[in-house]
Amino acid sequence: MSASALLLAAALFALPACTGSDKTASTLGAADSTGAAAGAATSLNIRYIDMDTLLSQYAYAKDYQEVVVRTDSRLQSAQQAKANEIQKFAQQMEHKYKNNGYLSEASFAADQQKLQKMQQDAENSLGTMARNAQLDLAQQQQALNDTIENFVKEWNASKGYDAILFKNAGIFFNPALDITDDIVKGLNARYNKVDTEK
Repeated sequence: MSASALLLAAALFALPACTGSDKTASTLGAADSTGAAAGAATSLNIRYIDMDTLLSQYAYAKDYQEVVVRTDSRLQSAQQAKANEIQKFAQQMEHKYKNNGYLSEASFAADQQKLQKMQQDAENSLGTMARNAQLDLAQQQQALNDTIENFVKEWNASKGYDAILFKNAGIFFNPALDITDDIVKGLNARYNKVDTEK
Protein backbone atom coordinates (compact mmCIF):
# COMPACT_ATOMS: atom_id res chain seq x y z
CA MET A 1 0.00 0.00 0.00
CA SER A 2 1.42 3.44 -0.88
CA ALA A 3 2.29 6.05 1.73
CA SER A 4 -0.64 8.23 0.68
CA ALA A 5 -3.02 5.27 0.93
CA LEU A 6 -1.70 4.55 4.43
CA LEU A 7 -2.35 8.17 5.41
CA LEU A 8 -5.89 7.90 4.08
CA ALA A 9 -6.48 4.67 5.95
CA ALA A 10 -5.04 6.13 9.16
CA ALA A 11 -7.32 9.17 8.92
CA LEU A 12 -10.37 7.00 8.34
CA PHE A 13 -9.42 4.72 11.24
CA ALA A 14 -9.44 7.82 13.43
CA LEU A 15 -13.21 8.14 12.95
CA PRO A 16 -15.14 7.36 16.12
CA ALA A 17 -17.21 4.17 16.26
CA CYS A 18 -20.08 5.07 14.01
CA THR A 19 -22.89 4.51 16.48
CA GLY A 20 -21.30 6.13 19.54
CA SER A 21 -18.41 4.50 21.35
CA ASP A 22 -19.32 6.34 24.56
CA LYS A 23 -22.74 4.69 24.53
CA THR A 24 -21.16 1.28 23.97
CA ALA A 25 -18.73 1.74 26.85
CA SER A 26 -21.46 2.88 29.20
CA THR A 27 -23.70 0.01 28.08
CA LEU A 28 -20.92 -2.47 28.82
CA GLY A 29 -20.43 -0.95 32.25
CA ALA A 30 -24.16 -1.04 32.90
CA ALA A 31 -24.32 -4.65 31.72
CA ASP A 32 -21.54 -5.64 34.11
CA SER A 33 -23.13 -3.98 37.12
CA THR A 34 -26.67 -5.10 36.21
CA GLY A 35 -25.48 -8.62 35.52
CA ALA A 36 -23.68 -8.79 38.82
CA ALA A 37 -26.72 -7.50 40.68
CA ALA A 38 -29.41 -9.46 38.87
CA GLY A 39 -27.40 -12.54 37.99
CA ALA A 40 -28.24 -12.12 34.30
CA ALA A 41 -25.90 -11.63 31.32
CA THR A 42 -26.52 -8.92 28.72
CA SER A 43 -24.92 -9.12 25.27
CA LEU A 44 -24.37 -6.35 22.75
CA ASN A 45 -25.34 -6.61 19.10
CA ILE A 46 -22.10 -5.56 17.39
CA ARG A 47 -20.94 -5.53 13.76
CA TYR A 48 -17.68 -4.47 12.14
CA ILE A 49 -16.34 -2.92 8.93
CA ASP A 50 -13.06 -3.89 7.28
CA MET A 51 -11.60 -0.51 6.33
CA ASP A 52 -9.01 -1.94 3.92
CA THR A 53 -11.79 -3.57 1.90
CA LEU A 54 -13.94 -0.44 2.06
CA LEU A 55 -11.09 1.76 0.79
CA SER A 56 -10.35 -0.62 -2.07
CA GLN A 57 -13.97 -1.00 -3.19
CA TYR A 58 -15.72 2.30 -2.41
CA ALA A 59 -15.70 4.42 -5.59
CA TYR A 60 -15.42 7.71 -3.69
CA ALA A 61 -12.39 6.46 -1.73
CA LYS A 62 -10.75 5.26 -4.96
CA ASP A 63 -11.45 8.61 -6.63
CA TYR A 64 -9.95 10.42 -3.65
CA GLN A 65 -6.84 8.25 -3.84
CA GLU A 66 -6.48 9.19 -7.52
CA VAL A 67 -6.70 12.86 -6.54
CA VAL A 68 -3.92 12.30 -3.97
CA VAL A 69 -1.72 10.66 -6.62
CA ARG A 70 -2.40 13.41 -9.19
CA THR A 71 -1.72 16.14 -6.64
CA ASP A 72 1.56 14.52 -5.62
CA SER A 73 2.53 14.19 -9.28
CA ARG A 74 1.76 17.87 -9.95
CA LEU A 75 3.85 18.94 -6.97
CA GLN A 76 6.78 16.80 -8.08
CA SER A 77 6.54 18.13 -11.65
CA ALA A 78 6.48 21.73 -10.43
CA GLN A 79 9.46 21.06 -8.17
CA GLN A 80 11.41 19.47 -11.02
CA ALA A 81 10.57 22.34 -13.39
CA LYS A 82 11.81 24.92 -10.88
CA ALA A 83 14.96 22.90 -10.20
CA ASN A 84 15.67 22.61 -13.93
CA GLU A 85 15.19 26.35 -14.43
CA ILE A 86 17.58 27.19 -11.59
CA GLN A 87 20.13 24.63 -12.70
CA LYS A 88 20.06 25.93 -16.26
CA PHE A 89 20.73 29.50 -15.11
CA ALA A 90 23.51 28.33 -12.78
CA GLN A 91 25.16 26.45 -15.67
CA GLN A 92 24.90 29.54 -17.86
CA MET A 93 26.62 31.55 -15.14
CA GLU A 94 29.38 28.96 -14.83
CA HIS A 95 29.92 28.88 -18.60
CA LYS A 96 29.98 32.66 -18.76
CA TYR A 97 32.45 32.84 -15.87
CA LYS A 98 34.81 30.26 -17.38
CA ASN A 99 34.80 32.06 -20.72
CA ASN A 100 35.44 35.50 -19.24
CA GLY A 101 31.93 36.62 -20.13
CA TYR A 102 31.62 38.80 -17.07
CA LEU A 103 33.12 42.19 -17.81
CA SER A 104 32.86 43.37 -14.23
CA GLU A 105 32.38 42.09 -10.71
CA ALA A 106 29.09 44.00 -10.62
CA SER A 107 27.62 41.99 -13.50
CA PHE A 108 28.67 38.70 -11.85
CA ALA A 109 27.21 39.85 -8.51
CA ALA A 110 23.96 40.79 -10.29
CA ASP A 111 23.65 37.26 -11.71
CA GLN A 112 24.44 35.76 -8.32
CA GLN A 113 21.68 37.88 -6.83
CA LYS A 114 19.32 36.78 -9.60
CA LEU A 115 20.14 33.12 -8.91
CA GLN A 116 19.45 33.56 -5.19
CA LYS A 117 16.15 35.27 -5.97
CA MET A 118 15.16 32.44 -8.32
CA GLN A 119 15.88 29.95 -5.54
CA GLN A 120 13.90 31.95 -2.96
CA ASP A 121 10.98 32.50 -5.35
CA ALA A 122 10.91 28.79 -6.17
CA GLU A 123 10.90 27.86 -2.49
CA ASN A 124 8.05 30.30 -1.77
CA SER A 125 6.03 29.21 -4.79
CA LEU A 126 6.43 25.50 -4.08
CA GLY A 127 5.66 26.03 -0.40
CA THR A 128 2.43 27.86 -1.24
CA MET A 129 1.47 25.20 -3.75
CA ALA A 130 2.11 22.41 -1.23
CA ARG A 131 0.12 24.16 1.52
CA ASN A 132 -2.83 24.79 -0.80
CA ALA A 133 -2.76 21.17 -1.97
CA GLN A 134 -2.61 19.93 1.63
CA LEU A 135 -5.61 22.07 2.62
CA ASP A 136 -7.60 20.92 -0.40
CA LEU A 137 -6.82 17.26 0.24
CA ALA A 138 -7.68 17.63 3.93
CA GLN A 139 -11.09 19.09 3.02
CA GLN A 140 -11.76 16.30 0.54
CA GLN A 141 -10.64 13.67 3.03
CA GLN A 142 -12.94 15.13 5.69
CA ALA A 143 -15.81 15.01 3.21
CA LEU A 144 -15.03 11.34 2.53
CA ASN A 145 -14.87 10.55 6.26
CA ASP A 146 -18.16 12.38 6.87
CA THR A 147 -19.83 10.54 3.99
CA ILE A 148 -18.86 7.15 5.41
CA GLU A 149 -19.79 8.01 9.00
CA ASN A 150 -23.12 9.60 8.06
CA PHE A 151 -24.08 6.72 5.79
CA VAL A 152 -23.30 4.12 8.46
CA LYS A 153 -25.39 6.02 11.03
CA GLU A 154 -28.33 6.25 8.61
CA TRP A 155 -27.94 2.62 7.56
CA ASN A 156 -27.87 1.46 11.18
CA ALA A 157 -31.08 3.36 12.00
CA SER A 158 -33.04 0.50 10.43
CA LYS A 159 -30.74 -2.25 11.75
CA GLY A 160 -30.50 -1.25 15.39
CA TYR A 161 -27.00 -2.53 16.12
CA ASP A 162 -25.56 -1.41 19.44
CA ALA A 163 -22.14 -0.70 17.93
CA ILE A 164 -20.42 -0.75 14.56
CA LEU A 165 -16.63 -0.86 14.82
CA PHE A 166 -13.70 -0.80 12.46
CA LYS A 167 -11.99 -4.19 12.28
CA ASN A 168 -8.71 -2.76 13.58
CA ALA A 169 -10.49 -1.84 16.85
CA GLY A 170 -10.18 -5.43 18.07
CA ILE A 171 -7.99 -8.51 17.93
CA PHE A 172 -10.67 -10.88 16.69
CA PHE A 173 -14.16 -10.59 15.24
CA ASN A 174 -16.36 -13.44 14.12
CA PRO A 175 -16.50 -13.13 10.30
CA ALA A 176 -20.28 -13.48 10.55
CA LEU A 177 -20.31 -9.97 12.08
CA ASP A 178 -18.71 -8.40 8.98
CA ILE A 179 -21.06 -5.88 7.29
CA THR A 180 -18.42 -4.39 4.98
CA ASP A 181 -20.05 -5.63 1.76
CA ASP A 182 -23.41 -4.12 2.69
CA ILE A 183 -21.82 -0.80 3.58
CA VAL A 184 -19.74 -0.68 0.39
CA LYS A 185 -22.78 -1.51 -1.74
CA GLY A 186 -24.83 1.19 -0.06
CA LEU A 187 -22.07 3.79 -0.30
CA ASN A 188 -21.42 3.03 -3.98
CA ALA A 189 -25.11 3.17 -4.81
CA ARG A 190 -25.39 6.58 -3.20
CA TYR A 191 -22.18 7.87 -4.77
CA ASN A 192 -23.16 6.73 -8.26
CA LYS A 193 -26.56 8.34 -7.85
CA VAL A 194 -24.94 11.66 -6.94
CA ASP A 195 -22.61 11.41 -9.92
CA THR A 196 -25.54 10.73 -12.25
CA GLU A 197 -27.39 13.79 -11.04
CA LYS A 198 -24.41 16.10 -11.60
